[in-house]
Amino acid sequence: MKNKRRDFLKLTGMTGLGLATGGLSSVFGATVNHSNAMEKNSALKNAIVDDKNSSVIGAYGKWAAGLIDNKLPALSFRKKEFTNLDAWKKDARKRLTERLAIPEMGGTPVVTVKKQYSYDGLHIEELSWQLPYGAATDAILLKPVNAKGKLPGVLAFHDHGGVKYFGTRKITRTSDTLHPLMAEHQKFYYEDLAWANEVAKRGYVVLVSDAFPFASRRVLMNDVAPESLRHGLTDDDPESVEHIEAYNKWASDHEHIMSKSLYSAGTTWAGVFFGEDKKALDILCNRPDVDVKNIGCCGLSGGGMRTVFMAGQDDRIKCAVCVGFMTTWRDFVLNKSVNHTWMTYVPLLPNELDFPEILGLRVPLPTMVLNDTEDELYTLDEMKSADKILAEVYAKAGATDRYKCNYYPGPHKFDKKMQADAFNWFDKWLKG
Repeated sequence: MKNKRRDFLKLTGMTGLGLATGGLSSVFGATVNHSNAMEKNSALKNAIVDDKNSSVIGAYGKWAAGLIDNKLPALSFRKKEFTNLDAWKKDARKRLTERLAIPEMGGTPVVTVKKQYSYDGLHIEELSWQLPYGAATDAILLKPVNAKGKLPGVLAFHDHGGVKYFGTRKITRTSDTLHPLMAEHQKFYYEDLAWANEVAKRGYVVLVSDAFPFASRRVLMNDVAPESLRHGLTDDDPESVEHIEAYNKWASDHEHIMSKSLYSAGTTWAGVFFGEDKKALDILCNRPDVDVKNIGCCGLSGGGMRTVFMAGQDDRIKCAVCVGFMTTWRDFVLNKSVNHTWMTYVPLLPNELDFPEILGLRVPLPTMVLNDTEDELYTLDEMKSADKILAEVYAKAGATDRYKCNYYPGPHKFDKKMQADAFNWFDKWLKG
């Protein structure tokens, strides 16, 4: 059973992004075992809509896509009337901020250093800070041992993966002992590497924090009411595999409730993400060992989504690498909303900016996008459409050399080759 679940997570990129542990099984009808090629192909066929008259919302798909098809969004820099880059950027970012409805989070939080030590050639700090709501945010900071002076910084975003029990541990290693679920996670999606450690070793100060609502920021069962919503779960035995898998399934099913509650509160999940990630960026920039003129950000999947919103809005991010999260709103409408988290969507924004144009708001700052050609979470045609959109934005701004998009064979991942290309991009623009 464990192998079947592992293979199913591989097939879906672990990202039904909130659905991989539960919702996608209702699409596929059963857990998928890769050893059964016929079953695998059937599952993939169900996940990718080939019929132009069909969609994940049936016959309504063609009509819904038509609402945004065949016209440029109102604030697209590709429109002829936008000739002043700075003026366009100011107006478009203002509208994006309005759509995100970012909640007030106060000033820069006070950071507590809980522990410091060395591991695998890195100086590691276990940090925490308190935002105005929820439990304290836990974070990991990594940099080379005995580093001198100011180093370029990287804000490293962990993935979603349908695994809300973990956060920073998905992309870091702080000892030789890994939780078995995280060893499996890093093996499948990062080719057995903790990529935050790997980029830190190249001479960066790297900050990884738990996102809302993951790990230290996750929803605790004892706080959920009514009790019937807990499905009999408690916060006991927290590190057992059985408890974690049950919690992740619960958190997947709970995601629509969280999203609807946030919308009802007058904010968006993407807005909460950005607000909290901006606090982490503030903390990174305030460190005396960080060169604030040379900071990058990067992440796979849900971390790629966070990269899009952060890098698109904050010019302190001088270099950005978005991994495994680039397509168009059209792809979500017709094909792929079933694969993705509620965290992605910003009401009304598709009328004003296509999804890649959010990242394009950072033009002419250096930007890299890394795509997997067999990524189950997007259609290849729409990944290429997103690539074309970003290329047009950068060309119009006279910054063609600062945008790069690479394609790699295989499913949803951030493997050694992709990591090497990402880190080389950082070296070029943050150290060059």
